[in-house]
This record gives sequence, C-alpha cells and structure tokens, in this order.
Amino acid sequence: MTDKSKLVAVVDDDESVREALPDLLRAFGVQVEAFTSASSFLGSPAYSLADCLVLDVAMPEMSGPELQQELKKRGRNIPIIFITAIRDEDIRKRLMREGAVDCLTKPFSDDELHEALRAAKVTKT
Repeated sequence: MTDKSKLVAVVDDDESVREALPDLLRAFGVQVEAFTSASSFLGSPAYSLADCLVLDVAMPEMSGPELQQELKKRGRNIPIIFITAIRDEDIRKRLMREGAVDCLTKPFSDDELHEALRAAKVTKT
C-alpha cells in the first residue's frame, strides 16, 4: 500500500457484494479488504488500519449500526458509509445523526459511492 492509497474495509454478509464492491473501490484508487462479519473485521489488522468502512446495515450476529456503536465505545473514529437494501428514511436519518458519512440504498450507482468516498476523504477525484 502506498502512502497515497487509503484502505477501505467492506463488511457485508452478502458474498456478491464482497466480490463486486472491492473491484469498484480499487477502480477509485483505494486498497480494499472485505469481511463477512463485524466480528471478523474487529479481529483483523484492518480494524486499526482502515481509513473508511463500507458497512452493511443488516447482518447476522452484529448489525452495521451495532458495529458503529462498538467502534465508538472503543474510541475508533472511522468514517462509515452504510449500504442497505432497506428503504427506510428514518433509519438513514438515524445513522447519519450517529455520524455516518452516508447511507446508500442498494442498488446504488458508482457515482453515489464515489461521492460518499470523497465525503469520507478517501478519494479526491
């Protein structure tokens, strides 16, 4: 990883997302590591190295919002971009109030994701 390249961790229990999203993120010029669950992310080196987290809202064991709260408890301030298939504006507003950079509804466009990454300050262009 070069000094200019940021690390984005993707946490999603959906295998198709974990396979497709990293390719798109790499096209935006970032390094990527994908995780099947919140606990696998928390137990990895990426926990302390990641510059941004792309996080599914609904996952078994520990949900995205629960992981967001766990990171806060641990004092780990990391920009979070939530992704969800749930179209609920109340959930989106709550996540944003809790500090999320963005909350994108699946399917989202490449441009929407790129804009969220710019807001998280992991890409410039």
